[in-house]
Amino acid sequence: MGEYNVAIVGATGLVGQEFIKILVQRSFPVDSIRLLASDRSAGRKLMVNKQEIEVRETTPESFEGVDIALFSAGSEVSRHFSPIAARSGAVVVDNSAAWRMEPDVPLVVPEVNPEDIGWHKGIIANPNCSTIQMVVALYPLHKVNPIKRIVVSTYQSVSGTGAAAVEELIVQSKQVLEGQAIIPHVYPHQIAFNALPEIDVFLDDGYTKEEQKMVEETKKIMHASEIAISATCVRVPVYTAHSEAVWVEFSSPMMPDDAERIFAGAPGVKILDDNAISLYPHPWMAAGTDEVFVGRIRRDTSHPNGLVMWIVADNLRKGAALNAVQIAEEMVKRDWIKPREAVK
Repeated sequence: MGEYNVAIVGATGLVGQEFIKILVQRSFPVDSIRLLASDRSAGRKLMVNKQEIEVRETTPESFEGVDIALFSAGSEVSRHFSPIAARSGAVVVDNSAAWRMEPDVPLVVPEVNPEDIGWHKGIIANPNCSTIQMVVALYPLHKVNPIKRIVVSTYQSVSGTGAAAVEELIVQSKQVLEGQAIIPHVYPHQIAFNALPEIDVFLDDGYTKEEQKMVEETKKIMHASEIAISATCVRVPVYTAHSEAVWVEFSSPMMPDDAERIFAGAPGVKILDDNAISLYPHPWMAAGTDEVFVGRIRRDTSHPNGLVMWIVADNLRKGAALNAVQIAEEMVKRDWIKPREAVK
């Protein structure tokens, strides 16, 4: 196995910094790494495996000699630079929403549909964070007992919005405790000690774009256009890790014990489910981890073929950076990408 020239676009953002950590932690075969961002962040220096590397402005010339380009800089940047990177010979793994529903762009969660990587045309899309953790948990069940319907309510952390939202939660929490007036900037209302059922823009049907993403992306990833899905996505005052309450209707009855046996052998899934000792997943314990945690697994009292469960995962890691790196790892493992000469 050779070593690869990697570029990270959006290197100074929360997900970009997770890209750096995860590449090092998982010993990804990197020969050289190029850190890219906007002109505002150019010149900053970041540590990569005990080496200080300067961040450069992203330009069309940034991708010469690059094998793998990991993007997390927003849809506008990705729309512009991803095709340029692909034409330069790099395989792009993009974390934005720009390419996810394009029919000729694979949308991949390696635990679910790694084979889809094989038909990429230079760009591979990384799904939405809330979608990733749900399909990692549900797909193993779907393979055994086909899912007919999913109803999901999410409780999503502020880090999913970015560093400014994290800072806003910190500032507002202090202001509330000190009795000060609050003027929101990142969100339409105060986020501290609050819950906002509005993630992304509202659509004409009353759902938000985030809710629509969960519906469309789940069907594409699982190759299951027939599944009926409804989502409600809520922003909560949590720093890191998304939580989801999920109601699942199967083709035939499934008992909680059956689901637990399936989860026990499912890649990327970890069960935390013991009511006697209050053992279940929660954001504080999931932050900084790589697994998708499942707990509160129980029968749905409203439907004979239903189960209810609670799913939690770190949105910056498995919900974004880790999933993208796993896609790159899958390409390397399957010999679907060849390294080129080093770029400095």
